[in-house]
Amino acid sequence: MIIEIQCLPSPAGTPGDPHAHIEAAIAVIQGSGVHFEVGPLGTTFEGEPDELWPLLRQVHEAVLIAGADSSVSVVKIAQGSSGTRTMESLTHKFR
Repeated sequence: MIIEIQCLPSPAGTPGDPHAHIEAAIAVIQGSGVHFEVGPLGTTFEGEPDELWPLLRQVHEAVLIAGADSSVSVVKIAQGSSGTRTMESLTHKFR
């Protein structure tokens, strides 16, 4: 399974650290041990569904725990019955 999430917290951070709430969400992904890539408009990560579904919730809620007043998350999920899709298999041609 591959998931891309874009967290849109309000506010995005604090006066001293304007991206603090977004970085809190990324830190949850980093700490999970799954393979991930941070992009300019979202973060993509991959793994087994039983591992990723709870992680997705943790990432979404991380911005609120970090102090955001509210948040909207835009999520894309790719999953096939054979489980052969990977981030690498979808992007290697262009790298």
